[in-house]
Amino acid sequence: MSNTALDPRLEAMLDKQAITDLVYAYCNAADRHDNEKMRSLYHEDAIDEHGQFFEGSAMAFIDTLPSIQENMRILHHSVSTINITLDGDRAEGEIYIIAFHQVATDEGLIDVLIGGRYFDKYEKRNGIWKYSHRAVVADWVKVDNPSTVNLEHPMIEGSRIGKPGQEDPSYSFFELFKWGQGLHPKS
Repeated sequence: MSNTALDPRLEAMLDKQAITDLVYAYCNAADRHDNEKMRSLYHEDAIDEHGQFFEGSAMAFIDTLPSIQENMRILHHSVSTINITLDGDRAEGEIYIIAFHQVATDEGLIDVLIGGRYFDKYEKRNGIWKYSHRAVVADWVKVDNPSTVNLEHPMIEGSRIGKPGQEDPSYSFFELFKWGQGLHPKS
């Protein structure tokens, strides 16, 4: 095996892809309420700023997720524009996001669609990129009260229906994706 260093351009591409995979893993962990996986995506000393829900230690934020998520019947994060800049083992990202939430309230179900961005700081420690700081930025929000979601529409009859938690059909369909695993599951 050679000790030759990689071309810096190739190393930058690999680092950016690893960070992009981290962003996607975050969306999956949030949507499936997979808080074990979520925990594996942050460094132990990371910070999370999540609007009214939380500001402080990311690990403490993840500890509060079950109570935050208990009324959320649907979570669906979709990433569009990803801007990442690298500086050695540090990086920053501005990640555009559209996040759909169906929330159970005392008055019934409501839909909340948020367009925003994540302001992220990442660090590569022991060869692995993780979040060191994440801040949520809301650019716009659309609320439908009552909810307009119809999971019984004939167009989706017979389809698998996504659910939070391990009851999501992905966990019985896939063999390689496992509950609670971060980006680098142990073999």
